[in-house]
Parts: sequence; C-alpha cells; structure tokens
Amino acid sequence: MGRKVVMSPNAGKTGPYSHAVDAGGCLFLSGQTPIDPAAGQLVEGDITAQTRQSFSNLFHVLEEAGLTPDDVQKVNVYLTDMDDFEAMNAVYAEQFSEPYPARSTVGVAALVGGAKIEIEMIAKKSQNIEE
Repeated sequence: MGRKVVMSPNAGKTGPYSHAVDAGGCLFLSGQTPIDPAAGQLVEGDITAQTRQSFSNLFHVLEEAGLTPDDVQKVNVYLTDMDDFEAMNAVYAEQFSEPYPARSTVGVAALVGGAKIEIEMIAKKSQNIEE
C-alpha cells in the first residue's frame, strides 16, 4: 500500500517530499519554511513575517486535507535565533485557540535557503465523543 499524500498548490516546496502524509487519520505535515509559493522564494522580512508565511503554507495543506487549525495536535518549531522566540510566540498565539496544541521549540544552526524559521505539524480530525 502506498502513501496517501496531500499536496497544496498554495504551499511552498523546495525538494523531493510530500507536503503531508495521511497515516490512518493522523496527518503528518512536512516542515514549511517561509517560501512564498507564488514567487517560489523566501519571504523577505523579520521573524514575524516569516512565521506568518510558514503558518500560511501549513494551513493551506491542512485545508487541502479537509482539516483546520483546530485539528492540529502537535507543532514543532525550529528557530535559527532563539532571541526570535517572543516574536514567533506572539504570531503563534494568533494561529490557534485554546486549548493549544502541544509544542516544541528548538534552536538550530541553520535552515534551508537562509530561513529563520521552519514549522511542522501533526494533525488529526477531532471526533465528538458521545456519552
């Protein structure tokens, strides 16, 4: 059985990977850097602009899979400068409502294309539990 792949024309892509893979109802989204899909280039600007673009790319992939930010269970954030944490965190807080997904934030030496941030997610369609 092959992978069930989700691709979005509205998300950037810089290599041989799928935007997301559906593994039995869990959607594993590849890390997105702040690539403007229309231009095919990194968005210029500070960490705020780059964080917004990374989320935009990811949310387009979620939409393509029929999911929303409310279905996101786990987020991994990679920053090249941990001094950008507060600004990233402010944008992050605007993307989700409480209760927030689980999250890890890791400082890394470098990212592809000189990006300041990369974000990846795991999502699963929320199910109503009937009592």
